[in-house]
Formats: sequence, structure tokens, C-alpha cells
Amino acid sequence: MSPRGRRPGGADTRAGIVSAARAEFAENGYDATSLRAVARRAEVDPALVHHYFGGKPQLFAAVMDVPADPAALVDRVVAGPREQVGESLVRTFLALWDSPEGRPRFQALIRAAVSHDDATRMLREFLTREIFGRVTAAMAGEGEPPADLELRAGLAASQMIGVAMMRYVVEFPAVVAASHDELVAQVGPTLQRYLAP
Repeated sequence: MSPRGRRPGGADTRAGIVSAARAEFAENGYDATSLRAVARRAEVDPALVHHYFGGKPQLFAAVMDVPADPAALVDRVVAGPREQVGESLVRTFLALWDSPEGRPRFQALIRAAVSHDDATRMLREFLTREIFGRVTAAMAGEGEPPADLELRAGLAASQMIGVAMMRYVVEFPAVVAASHDELVAQVGPTLQRYLAP
């Protein structure tokens, strides 16, 4: 007789959760996917999803093969001086994207996002909710309308995705050749205006 119920944690449990999450994110998008739904699909206890990944941002990062914990990166950015949030975010992204393990993964992620609707929706929802949305919320003034925060998060995301497209996919020579300091000097003030005016 085969055992019944949810399978316990084991060697292939983490991979099974990632596979189930990939399907959930593809079908429902980032916002509508819950850790409980992923656990149901993977036939594991929800506590195992939390154990392996901590939360939805970390699970999404694993699905997309991002070589860092996005929540920790955002926490570091918002913990710094308010007047340097734009520069800090640009530096953080470039350090991640330009790393030997980050560049090919990010190129694959962006290429998938421009050619597959599901990937586009997942990336858009993740960036606006977990990265730029969290930064704008942390920097928001008292009583600032949510619609304003959402617009500013979207505009900030568009700046960084535009830089990423030009540097890693289109490979526009001047943008590829630019140093981190040059890109921070050019893009940082624009992000600052959106994220912490």
C-alpha cells in the first residue's frame, strides 16, 4: 500500500515546491498566487513552503532563479538614508545583475518577460508589489493616496527595466560600457524623484 496524505520534506520536496509554484504563478500571476495554493499543488504542508522559502517573494525568486533574497535587498535599501534611496536601489540592482551568476539569469528572465504573457505579468506584479511598491510605501508621506504610490512604483520599475533591457538584452554599447558609478549618477536622481520625492 502506498502512503496517504501530504508528503514529508525530503530531497526532492524543495524542487517539487518550486515546480508547483512555477505552475501557480504562470496560471494566476504573482498577486493571486498564495503559499497555501502552492502547498496544495505540491502536496506538502504549507509549513514546508515557509520552511524552505520564508515567503512569497523568496519563492518567486527561486522560481525565477534570482540569485538573491529580494526582501533582504529592499530592507537594506530602505534602511539607508532617505536622500540616497534612488542611488542605493540602482547600485543594488547593478551589483545583482552584473554578477557572474546574475547576468545570465537576468537575461533569461527579461527575454521570457518580453516573449511570454505569463512571464510578463509575473515580473510586473512582483516588481511593482515586492520591490518598488515596498520602497515607495516605506518612503511615503502621511496620507499619501495609494494610487500615487502605485504610479510612482510603476515609473521607478520602468526606469530600471529600461536600463536592464538596454544593458543586458539589446546590449546598447554605451549603456553596456557604462560603469556602475556612471549609471548611478544618471539614473539614481530619477529613481529618487519617484521613490522618495
